[in-house]
Amino acid sequence: MEEAGSSKMGNVEDGKRLFLPAGRTKRRPDMIADQIKDYIRRERLRPGDRLPQERELMDTFQAAKGTVREAMKALETQGLVRTRSGPGGGAFVAKQSTQQAMELLSTHFFFAEPSLSDIYAVRKALEPEVAALLAGRMLAADLADLEDTIRIYDHPPADLSEQYHQRVAELDFHSALAQLCPNPLLGFICGLMHNLLRELPLARKIYADATPFSREEGLSFQYRLMAALKDGRGDDARAIAHEHMIFAETYMLRRAAALE
Repeated sequence: MEEAGSSKMGNVEDGKRLFLPAGRTKRRPDMIADQIKDYIRRERLRPGDRLPQERELMDTFQAAKGTVREAMKALETQGLVRTRSGPGGGAFVAKQSTQQAMELLSTHFFFAEPSLSDIYAVRKALEPEVAALLAGRMLAADLADLEDTIRIYDHPPADLSEQYHQRVAELDFHSALAQLCPNPLLGFICGLMHNLLRELPLARKIYADATPFSREEGLSFQYRLMAALKDGRGDDARAIAHEHMIFAETYMLRRAAALE
């Protein structure tokens, strides 16, 4: 039986925690940052709207200047606030772009890179659901954009440079689907997996490898998937996407073993 107050997660380093455990108090600047977020929501502020001056924030939250500045710096790092100096300057509400958010999260994994198996475990679980959600809901223009992406790699590469760009363009196909996903959280997580693959040194090494790969089989999966998406066959889209992820994982792991 565990002692009172103990936790199975008690030995996890703070830098690796995914959450703030119950009973742990946030630092004062972090609490002020949360309160400023609440203020932005409550006042329905939008990107570009000005935030109160520093003195007003100090009075509102009964906080010292240094505490308020640290809180604002944290919000600026998160991309929620931007500051401008000079006439008409001050602090303004900002909106972090999806790409900025992706880059920030990718940096989180810089010193603890996920393995190919880690990434494909997520892809196999989630990307089939993206496909199922999109079936019958894609516009003709969206399908045309996917076809344009496929044209980048629907022919044998002329050299290794083109082969590398073709391999990355295959990821672009899946990223486009993730971006169109009606569930924005699901699409974002899938897009993050694609970005991690683009930046993973081992994956880049595989993409640049001169060993021939089954491009035609990969294309077959994507054309079949597009047909299911166009026809609104959700179950088929899910099954094809799952089969495609298994095929891609098998290839990547096999090439990784050969290269390492």
